[in-house]
Amino acid sequence: MEVKTSLLDNMIGVGDMVLLEPLSEDTFIENLKKRFDHNEIYTYIGSVVISMNPYKSLSIYTAEKVEEYRNRNFYELSPHIYALADEAYRSLRDQDKDQCILITGESGAGKTEASKFVMSYVAAVCGKGQEVNKVKEQLLQSNPVLEAFGNAKTVRNDNSSRFGKYMDIEFDFKGDPIGGVISNYLLEKSRVVKQSRGERNFHIFYQLLSGASDDLLKKLKLDRDFSKYNYLSLDSATVNGLDDAASFRTVRNAMQIVGFMEDEVQSIFELVAAALKLGNIEFKPESRVNGFDESRVKDKNDLKEMCELLGIEQSVLERAFSFRTVEAKMEKVSTTLNVAQAYYARDALAKNLYSRMFSWLVNRINESIKAQTKKPKKVMGVLDIYGFEIFEDGDNSFEQFIINYCNEKLQQIFIELTLREEQEEYIREGIEWTNIEYFNNAIICDLIENNQNGILAMLDEECLRPGTVTDETFLDKLNTVCAEHQHFESRRSKNSKFLTDHSLPHNCFRIQHYAGKVVYRAEGFVDKNNDLLYRDLSQAMYKANHSLMKLLFPEGNPAKVNLKRPPTAGFQFKASVGTLMKNLLTKNPNYIRCIKPNDKKAAHIFTDSLVCHQVRYLGLMENVRVRRAGYAFRQAYESCLERYKMLCKQTWPHWRGPAREGVKVLLTGLQVNAEEFAYGRSKIFIRNPRTLFFLEEKRRQCLEDLATLIQKIYRGWKCRTHFLLMKKSQVVVSAWYRRFAQQKKYQKIRCSALVVQSFIRGWKARKLLRELKHKKRCEQAVTTISAFWHGTQVRREYRKFFRANAGKKIYDFTIQRIMQKYFLGLKKTMTSMSPIDKSWPARPYGFLDGTHKELKRVFHLWRCKKYRSQFTEEKKATYEEKLAASELFKDKKALYPSSVGQPFKGDYVEITKNPKYQKLNSLAEDRVLLADVVSKINRANGKGAPRIFLLTKKSLVLADQKTGQVKASVPLLDLSSVSVSTHNDGFFALKLKEGAVSAAKGDFLLSSDRLIEIITKLHRTGAASADRNQIKIDISDEFLVQFKQDKVCVKFIQGTPKNGNSVACKRKNNRLLEVSVPSP
Repeated sequence: MEVKTSLLDNMIGVGDMVLLEPLSEDTFIENLKKRFDHNEIYTYIGSVVISMNPYKSLSIYTAEKVEEYRNRNFYELSPHIYALADEAYRSLRDQDKDQCILITGESGAGKTEASKFVMSYVAAVCGKGQEVNKVKEQLLQSNPVLEAFGNAKTVRNDNSSRFGKYMDIEFDFKGDPIGGVISNYLLEKSRVVKQSRGERNFHIFYQLLSGASDDLLKKLKLDRDFSKYNYLSLDSATVNGLDDAASFRTVRNAMQIVGFMEDEVQSIFELVAAALKLGNIEFKPESRVNGFDESRVKDKNDLKEMCELLGIEQSVLERAFSFRTVEAKMEKVSTTLNVAQAYYARDALAKNLYSRMFSWLVNRINESIKAQTKKPKKVMGVLDIYGFEIFEDGDNSFEQFIINYCNEKLQQIFIELTLREEQEEYIREGIEWTNIEYFNNAIICDLIENNQNGILAMLDEECLRPGTVTDETFLDKLNTVCAEHQHFESRRSKNSKFLTDHSLPHNCFRIQHYAGKVVYRAEGFVDKNNDLLYRDLSQAMYKANHSLMKLLFPEGNPAKVNLKRPPTAGFQFKASVGTLMKNLLTKNPNYIRCIKPNDKKAAHIFTDSLVCHQVRYLGLMENVRVRRAGYAFRQAYESCLERYKMLCKQTWPHWRGPAREGVKVLLTGLQVNAEEFAYGRSKIFIRNPRTLFFLEEKRRQCLEDLATLIQKIYRGWKCRTHFLLMKKSQVVVSAWYRRFAQQKKYQKIRCSALVVQSFIRGWKARKLLRELKHKKRCEQAVTTISAFWHGTQVRREYRKFFRANAGKKIYDFTIQRIMQKYFLGLKKTMTSMSPIDKSWPARPYGFLDGTHKELKRVFHLWRCKKYRSQFTEEKKATYEEKLAASELFKDKKALYPSSVGQPFKGDYVEITKNPKYQKLNSLAEDRVLLADVVSKINRANGKGAPRIFLLTKKSLVLADQKTGQVKASVPLLDLSSVSVSTHNDGFFALKLKEGAVSAAKGDFLLSSDRLIEIITKLHRTGAASADRNQIKIDISDEFLVQFKQDKVCVKFIQGTPKNGNSVACKRKNNRLLEVSVPSP
């Protein structure tokens, strides 16, 4: 019998969020994290699959796993994407129900990979055959082609889909694939001309330059160096883990399998090369007689190469970049384009060229994979579309607006279809249906798509109306029409509660989506919705000899001139979404919600706040509540009885009647409250997860009791069998043992006799040896005693000669040993080599006091010399400046302690490297000792103006920060003193000598965060010069400053400035400037 596991067996956390108890956002996130930490990346919400991106390879997609989930019940095994794919495929094959699988989530959550797993599973379980295998291979190989042309590296994902994709896979009556249709939505064509920092253009550009042969690149007039193309970002040109050359070979092979001809592939690559060449075309202004500027191409080499690739006359395209023809009724007006308009036209042409090529590519793939039969078909749709997008910095634009509109529509259909599915199952099972309260986001969809006063309708109206149209006029229109809508917020609306909302900028509006509030910046809405391509460029493209140009730019046909304005981007997307929604409503939905665990693209990292954000905007908690509003769990009677039959004596071990009656007997015997369950036609419905967990706990206890009983019976049988075997073996063992024992006894007696004999012989030998040794010791003792006696006699005779010199020798020996011990001890306890270390080993003996102190002094001098020898000349100068700063400001200026740890760099504006300051640098006669940005205080209002402060050996210079123009130059000979306060501020006054030329405008009152360094360098520069007196430093909280003819008192007080913790300067009267300094 095949052993089948259950969703509830060996469960890590809770496999189905419907069963989570208690249900809260925190427990929801904690359950996801617990399963993620154990590599359980899939979790259910009823029939919905939550997929966590593991950012690593897992061995859960093998052929064995495919067979394990094949033809199994959805809840029969642990959660897996294969379970959902199998359920959808079997419903399509066996019940003739068209299916759709909706995959949503933000960039980097794994949507593309999830769609690949679904398609690979369906391809693995459906039928075999040469024709079927060909169709399956074409469907699978369409993915690499679309990824190359429609995916790009973003800061969130190295292979992010920059378009929405919906693929209908068509099956015959047997369930074998016979074809497919792909629909694409809103390619991010603005990426062709501009990418954010840390992102790349579409993959195909890099793959072509990296993987194409030299011959192909020569034909396309391209170079492998990415830096030669303005449309390619260089900071992320190469991506770890992505081999562009190998990917190019894969794409070429995939295009061949899908059915592209060689000339079609060449034409596509020519268009890609033309887009790259377009980015290198630059323009310059040229004045005309009428006074208007006209744009001209700077370097015509790239323009020439592009025209050769597309077969266009160079003069035609060059004129289209310089002039624009406007047709109204029967009149034609030609206007010149300035440089900015020419760049706009160039980028618009590049975006349209690439996006139309991508649409043609999708249509060409559809021609290859479409079903060749007209017989009725079954359809399985796979929707891989962008998820809800909220940028935290408020940089949400038109793209995010329509993406979130699409997600609102998907959420609306998701709730409707989920409720409809629940209601149909209740009716099918004969359970009373109760209405479920939920948030209906139809009001938000109406705010966006209403044909009269919806945001898209008003945007189209602004784009089409005559007169000056800007993003500000569009926002004003929104504020007028949508001011009273409860989901629309704006600072300019009539609702007064938003007037003081500083989180909402004036040029933005906010919509309260189902997933949360999103702030949209109105800038760019009108231009992106218009998406205009000048008719002159369309006609120039139509005249090209390239095989695809007439297909891509049909509006350029002069014989079919259409004066109607083309539909806007918003209108087209709204129509596409409407068609998609109608398509989805005709199919049975299956949902995969993809979640990104962290922003670092790293395995084993789970960021709670990021996951919580995605759970909210995916509406997963709302989904669980809708699912739990009725009965949280349902199971077929047969499966329920098979799992819990051991809990009741009547149903264990076998139930002979119908399964439904057995479940009734089981629940009655367990005394489960009748309100906690309901009997359907084929399933038992359980209302509360606690009831299910109660049954699971009773089953666990019962299984433990059954295991104990089985163990007891088995152990008894095992012991009895073992006893009989031992009893039979004992007789044989006894006979053999007695024989063996007698043999051992004889051998033991024989060995004992030999041992006794050997001991006797040994005793006799040892006795003789002892006698010989005793005789020898007696002879040695006599000799020793005689020698000692003679020695005693000699010592008595000569003792008086030794006593005379013994004391001096013992003293010298003792002193020598003490000194040796002292130096060895000093070596072991020596202090560190740091000059600031004042520790020294303790003195062991009093008579060594002088020596001990002298050694300490000599050692300190020696290690100071060693430390100084490591200094470079630059470091010595730095320490001398720090020492001078200490002498000037220590215990005098509150700002000094914070400057101790900061190195004195001198040049803080890189004056020698910055081209803006080259002229200023050339004006300095000597080497610049200090260059920094300071604030020059205006006596009229106390406000500061930024100035470049330059200090040389002979003078100081104040210059404008923006232009580098010199505002004042003061020789150091004219400087008499510098005044500063005692507080923690950066104000200082440069006082000039009376009568000096530079003193005409008066003294300078400046402010700088690097006050300590500036004044120290000023003081040292004055002290180092022999031809001028040393500059005096005056530290006082009140001093006078000469402004032209008037003297103004600058007074420092402690207080709380209005702007927080910074210092504020305020004019009190004509004779007083008051500086407020924060209290310490």
